[in-house]
Amino acid sequence: MAATAAVLAAQPEHESDRCGSEEEENRGAEAPSEEEGVQQHQQQATGPAAAGGHNRLSKLPLTRIKALMKTDPDVSLASQESVFIIAKATELFVEMIAKDALVYAQQGKRKTLQRKDLDNAIEAIDEFAFLEGTLD
Repeated sequence: MAATAAVLAAQPEHESDRCGSEEEENRGAEAPSEEEGVQQHQQQATGPAAAGGHNRLSKLPLTRIKALMKTDPDVSLASQESVFIIAKATELFVEMIAKDALVYAQQGKRKTLQRKDLDNAIEAIDEFAFLEGTLD
């Protein structure tokens, strides 16, 4: 909606206010709706190989995550949506802890994360308190 409003606001009110070539008029003639633009972007980003499901939006292999989820005796079925949410949460968690550990690597003038950087991040940040002792 906001994108549509911005496009409309950018267009001149009167036909006489327009200046430019026919190419400029043809470029803005029929812009896709916001939903169509998202669909086109997803199709371009995924290609034909990942046409189904949420696989194209996840960096982790969803089949492996589903298999890991099913190792829990309390889980008998796992929907695609739940597997995707677990994958996305895992990605965000790994990204967050890696960024926090990177601070410690940079303090040591290194570009490569080491175990001690993760240990330091776990000890220093309260959100990671549940991980204390897991890397031992």
